[in-house]
Amino acid sequence: MPWIRSNVTRRVDPYSVRLFVSAARAGSIVRAAEQEHIAPSALSRRLADLERAFGTPLLIRSPRGVVLTDAGQLVLTRGEKIDEDLQALLREVQTEGAEVRGPVRLYANMSAVIGFLPERLRAFMAAYPQIEVSLQENDTRDVIRACLDDRADVGIGVDMPVPSGLETWLFATDPLQVVLPAGHALAKRKALTFAQVLELPLIGVHQGGALDRALHERAAASHRPFAPTVSVSSFDAVCRMVEAGLGIAVIPQSAAAAYAGNPRFVRRPLDEPWAARELRMYALRKSPRSRAVAALIEQLQG
Repeated sequence: MPWIRSNVTRRVDPYSVRLFVSAARAGSIVRAAEQEHIAPSALSRRLADLERAFGTPLLIRSPRGVVLTDAGQLVLTRGEKIDEDLQALLREVQTEGAEVRGPVRLYANMSAVIGFLPERLRAFMAAYPQIEVSLQENDTRDVIRACLDDRADVGIGVDMPVPSGLETWLFATDPLQVVLPAGHALAKRKALTFAQVLELPLIGVHQGGALDRALHERAAASHRPFAPTVSVSSFDAVCRMVEAGLGIAVIPQSAAAAYAGNPRFVRRPLDEPWAARELRMYALRKSPRSRAVAALIEQLQG
């Protein structure tokens, strides 16, 4: 269908501009829809309406994604500035008034969700009932990526090097422990080294996750293989495997306390300097930061 310019001024919706910017950056309507929490069909309709408003195609669509037309490149450049200005306006408005309110997007890794976050989050929501917290559980790498992409206002994950664009604060200390079934031959020891652990059948957790990668790296550094006989996707499943006698496991203290805190298990410290594990909060460097986000960061600091 040919594009016809109308003499009637059409209203350009700022939200549609934001969706267009997301689609252009992602190179995909589906990925942009996931990031913006909107159905792909609804996002596609918004983009079509925006193209009609400008009277020209902005995107070239194909099964492999979308690319910008010349007009689309112009709209992207101006649209990014419009979106930044609107977000800055929102943050400035949120700093006004006595009541702290608004949404906060929180991403956290499994250790934080299991061990520390529920009680701190309950206290925060009691203190700030007008703040709406949206929580998603992800691996630490995905948490940091969400912060960098501005899909998360605050992230919590394992301590690791991050780009200078992120700010970071201590959230909690969560050292690694060895979980054994009651009656195990090593249960009488006060602590276990990683070398001793590697001599025994192991239960792994969340292949490719931060803890799994760290244990593989430490084993490789000592020229030993880290080869779990069983790998599962959650800490409660790990402890269930240990309880059944299939092996022992190295997991964070928070998870061990939550799922192996009964007489059927023995928990011992992992006697290695690198086992003193920290969880940290991450957030994209912004000024000003919304009062809701600032309040959450202050409340959650360890």
